[in-house]
Amino acid sequence: MTEVQRQGFLTRLTAYEPLTLITLASIAGGLFVLQRLTSEVLEGESFRFDEVILLALRRADDIAVPIGPGWLTHAVDDITALGGITVLSLLTALITIYLLFDRRWPIAIFVFSSVLTGWLASATLKILVARPRPDIVPHLVEVSDLSFPSGHAMVSAVTYLTLGALVARTQRYSSTRIFVMGAGVFLAVIVGLSRIYLGVHYPTDVLAGWCAGALWALGCWLISKRFIPSRAPDAAAEAENGDSR
Repeated sequence: MTEVQRQGFLTRLTAYEPLTLITLASIAGGLFVLQRLTSEVLEGESFRFDEVILLALRRADDIAVPIGPGWLTHAVDDITALGGITVLSLLTALITIYLLFDRRWPIAIFVFSSVLTGWLASATLKILVARPRPDIVPHLVEVSDLSFPSGHAMVSAVTYLTLGALVARTQRYSSTRIFVMGAGVFLAVIVGLSRIYLGVHYPTDVLAGWCAGALWALGCWLISKRFIPSRAPDAAAEAENGDSR
């Protein structure tokens, strides 16, 4: 490594060091929160908290009926589908294909593998904790799998936040990047809230799903920031040629 290359490496390292430290601190904090949530669920200490919230979302005279107007239940039912495997699979496939056509091969492959492994992590956590679905209030949609963490909350967070973070890296303007990330966070939040409203998940299930999904997306973003180029080969070559003129 020449002296010029060494100086360039040190400059890049110094520029990204604060962001790296913040990211690593966020991951450490998220792991601690996830561990505490899992511990409380396994020990049954979160039941009262979950019960109060689930009952607060139902009418006092009939817990089978959720609070709010009738159209709200239909809207929430539509929103929860945004966290389903079918919708998320189609979205991931379409964005991956778009990135391939845009000649961003490394980031396209990384997007697909990040989302897929995140889904596998969600399924593994469910099996390890093996928490049954809540029976405090009647479910407004049919469910059959385990409860902790919320698969919809975690998988939607993994998908929307990972796609948002990685696709944002391909955008030129900061306003576009902020919008893409904001949209990903918004979708992950409303999908998780819909599961609580429908009575099919404890609130702690959703909190753990958000936490685990955000951790996964953050870790994927950190890896991609270090090793995955954000620009297409032709665009990168043009930028280098422009700099050399």
